[in-house]
Amino acid sequence: MVYFLKFGASWVLPPGCFIIAFFVIAWYCWKKKGDRRLAAAIAGLAAALYLLCTSVMADYTMGQMESFYEPPEHPEGDVIIMLGGGAMPDSPDVDGIGALCGSPANRLLTAVRLQRQLHVPILLSGGQVYSDSGPEAKIARRMLISLGVPEGMILEETKSINTTQNAKFSADIIREKGFRKPILVTSAFHMNRAVLNFEKQGIEVTPYPTDYQVSHHPVFHYTKLRPQTEALWCNVTVLQETLRTFVTRYIE
Repeated sequence: MVYFLKFGASWVLPPGCFIIAFFVIAWYCWKKKGDRRLAAAIAGLAAALYLLCTSVMADYTMGQMESFYEPPEHPEGDVIIMLGGGAMPDSPDVDGIGALCGSPANRLLTAVRLQRQLHVPILLSGGQVYSDSGPEAKIARRMLISLGVPEGMILEETKSINTTQNAKFSADIIREKGFRKPILVTSAFHMNRAVLNFEKQGIEVTPYPTDYQVSHHPVFHYTKLRPQTEALWCNVTVLQETLRTFVTRYIE
């Protein structure tokens, strides 16, 4: 009963209610207006939107993107590079003001655990992207210190506002400090593009993906056919990463 209620509610709330509205408009164009081409176009767009909003599609597309790299069982390196991904400057936190968003917070947890295992510095890469967003590396530094990472083991790169600049400015620090075996920590869906950017800077990294969005062994359940904003977000992220990777590889 619980699953049935969840399935039904998803058609009452957005985006489900909009998908139904589009199908109703398509039916109206077909039956009342006799415009079959317009009806087919609207129905096609509604069907595409519906697929993008299902977990079945998100499990497949995001799962494929997150499978480019696997975390090494026994990672080795002399520095851990953690890429930023968004921060809020005025959010109250345990030991101050300012907090990382969900994905970079997950990356930070992985970086801390790797640092405790390997006893190597963490290079935080990320500046203030927008006027109302937080200085990512500085906020992450405060959180690392709160979690027990020694200040002397934290390096900051605070100028970058995108992945291309993450790689460029981090590469400068890596060469300056003489690091030879950097470990790259970022979200699994972001790793392929991030590695490509570092390769273009002449830096070979050991990928350590984290912040996984979907299960690598999904099990089908009918509720995965309900429209969800979370699934739409996953699929849009995949499309964005695919486009940005293409631009990075062939245009930039």
